[in-house]
This record gives sequence, C-alpha cells and structure tokens, in this order.
Amino acid sequence: MYHNPKTGLKTYFLSFTDGARLEIMNRPYIADRAEGFAEGYVHMALSLGSREAVDSLTQRLRADGIKVKDGPRVTGDGYYESTVLDPDGNIIELTV
Repeated sequence: MYHNPKTGLKTYFLSFTDGARLEIMNRPYIADRAEGFAEGYVHMALSLGSREAVDSLTQRLRADGIKVKDGPRVTGDGYYESTVLDPDGNIIELTV
C-alpha cells in the first residue's frame, strides 16, 4: 500500500503475470468530477518505457490541442508521469 498523508490518498497495485497492473485507489472524500476525482472509473495509465517517451508524447499531444492536465512530473509515490484528458474528459496517465 502507498499512503500520502498530505492528501489522504491510499493505493494498492495488483500485478498480473503478463505485465498488466491494476491500481485500486481510495480517497477520504470524493470531489466533483470537474476536479478530476469521481466514484468508479477514474483514469487509465499507459506505460511508455522512459521519461523521454513521456516528455515527447506529452509535447506532441499538447501541440495537437489535447488538454494536458498535469506534468510531466515525479509523483509523491515516485512515478514519472503526465496526465492528459481524452475528448470525454477522462484522464489518461502517461508514465514510465
């Protein structure tokens, strides 16, 4: 379990033999969907393999008019990522 005492976020990762991982998250509150957090599906993450790939794709998506929500940055739990929004406002996480 990862716990961020500043935000109250708690997460668990379940790893599968084919390399896929599922993250189960819990927050002490649920904010408005416009704030980026909601019940149920919250986001999907894509592992790009390197910081350079995260930087490059983030720049390309921004140049193509895709809304970059955050990053690239190092998260509190040590991941390098950026987040973008798909046309429906769903969060897509680009990570190493």
